[in-house]
Amino acid sequence: MKRLIFAIFSAAALTAGAGEKLTGTPIGTQQCVDYDTGQPSTTVHTVETLFDGDFDTYFATYARSYTWGGLDLGTPHIIERVGWAPRNDYWEGEDRVKMAVIQGANSPDWLDAVPLYIITEKGTVNQMSYGDVNCSKGFRYVRYVSPSNVRCNLAELEFYGHEGEGDESNMFQFSNLPTVIINTVNSEEPYDKEHDITSNIIILDKNTYDTNAPGTVRERGNSSRTHPKKPWRIKFEKKQGVLDAPAKAKKWTLINNHSDKTLMRNVLAFEISRRMGLDFTPYCQPVDVVLNGEFKGCYQLCDQVEAKPGRIPVTEMEPTDIEGEALTGGYHFEIDSYANEEPEGTWFSSERSKIPVTVKSPDDGGTPEQFNYIYNYFSELDKLVHARNFSDPVEGYRSKLDLDSYLRYFICQEIIGNADCIWSVHMHKERGDDLIKAGPIWDSELAFDNDHRVYPTNKLDQLVTLAGRGPIANGMLTFHKRIFHIDLNSRKERSRIWSIARNESDLTGESLCAYIDHWAEQMKTSADLNFMRWDVLGKLIFTNPRAENSFEEAVENLKTYIRERITRLDEKNFLDYDPEAASVALPNADPSSSVEAELIISGNCVSLADGGAFSVYTTDGRLCFEGKGTTSPLTPGIYIIRTPKGESAKFSI
Repeated sequence: MKRLIFAIFSAAALTAGAGEKLTGTPIGTQQCVDYDTGQPSTTVHTVETLFDGDFDTYFATYARSYTWGGLDLGTPHIIERVGWAPRNDYWEGEDRVKMAVIQGANSPDWLDAVPLYIITEKGTVNQMSYGDVNCSKGFRYVRYVSPSNVRCNLAELEFYGHEGEGDESNMFQFSNLPTVIINTVNSEEPYDKEHDITSNIIILDKNTYDTNAPGTVRERGNSSRTHPKKPWRIKFEKKQGVLDAPAKAKKWTLINNHSDKTLMRNVLAFEISRRMGLDFTPYCQPVDVVLNGEFKGCYQLCDQVEAKPGRIPVTEMEPTDIEGEALTGGYHFEIDSYANEEPEGTWFSSERSKIPVTVKSPDDGGTPEQFNYIYNYFSELDKLVHARNFSDPVEGYRSKLDLDSYLRYFICQEIIGNADCIWSVHMHKERGDDLIKAGPIWDSELAFDNDHRVYPTNKLDQLVTLAGRGPIANGMLTFHKRIFHIDLNSRKERSRIWSIARNESDLTGESLCAYIDHWAEQMKTSADLNFMRWDVLGKLIFTNPRAENSFEEAVENLKTYIRERITRLDEKNFLDYDPEAASVALPNADPSSSVEAELIISGNCVSLADGGAFSVYTTDGRLCFEGKGTTSPLTPGIYIIRTPKGESAKFSI
């Protein structure tokens, strides 16, 4: 992979000579620009000029972005080298080729198009630059896709190679991260959250196809949609398992991370969620993204937060689930300050405190019976939180709220220092379960000292979730304070959960910084390309408190924050760390026990070599598996195994 990446960045220094120079029918964006009149034209600066051998003629389109020129080769050819020359314009012509993408396809609508090369250096006027292409598949159609906002303005284009269909054993990727390719019908760009654009979605991983399926794409998010680098939701026609994600589902999200110069704050937040033992942490994988041939940068491919197998662990409700136990779940809802922007019948305000809540599952708020059930249930919880006997373990809010999950969720928010933590809170309730659970963690781009409203977080004299420094959903600050701070027994429990996580779940500054270093190494090439595409380094974007000048500087700031944050939260009157705290359920787990030698761990599943019975617990004593055979896949973290003989040992996934 390092040799491939070197070839990408060294391309301009190469000279032509690989394979034969290919010829074909020029194809490309039809509407060109007549610079003399500023009007569209089909007679000047046309695509044919790319192949006339004259540096003084050039191809320029009327549209500024998503335009292209190339060749129909007649039959598939394996492309070995590509050459280009910018428009003969010393003022800005040489820079216009940077971030152009070379693509190949076998369908004239380009829905199957994949990248072959990306140009990362400026060109030279009156001179060809060349780059080697490393792709084993043959393509009939090849093209140069213009960088954004430059109208192509390309003088010459050359392709070299040989005829052949090839194979899919070695596809091009921009970096060692997977590549997500979205090709829409007629290259239509997603433009809002309501309209799904018909697409074909391809995912390349380890230089071969992981996914290639029809679907749709649209924008997603709220404030993140205001950035020029847009967030998207993709939806396959049929359920797809992608990469190593646990879920097989139609809907997936692409998080843009535009104001996060580490590009990994969500990755880290999800890892902290796993170590804190939340019952569901969204899948997250950094990826490179291409839309209609234009490189869009480094994103994170994540689960859609929804009630589906492998995702939020509640039963999917049917419209017929309107009475008895079936009506009790499962529900997924969000305390959501944007709730009133949703369609009527999908959101409500709680009866007492007017806390805004959007019902995410069942879809569209469910039937009237289902909508009214969760409205009444959450409203009752709201009343209990504000009741005089609210802290009573039987008659108070604990009768309707799973305090353990609530505390774990908000301890996560305290670690990451999320100013938006009581602006948006995801919750869920399972069928037949009286308790509402908090989670999952979501949307942490502004966390970890990336928001001027709480920066510097570690200088605050109180917990972030209690400070009221960020945006607050109506009624939520008092609701949260009564549970998380005023209830003294809750404070003791949060100290216990925090201390056990610190002692047994590898929740240390050293370990989390090692995790950051791992991803920084994995993402370096992708980050370089991202910041070449988006000029945000050294600038304050959205709520940034610092204008970090490089990816490396941003990563070091993140590591400094996490080291200081763990130390800060250990202090009395914050989370009150107890270095002696241990799991109540299995206090005598012995890491050197012979059980560990008998463990078989494969694909996050665990079994014993002798096929005997065993139990698996989380470090806070929750049972994950009991019996013989093999467990289902476990979320990465630290666990305890116990046999009927009383042997026990810790192990990690």
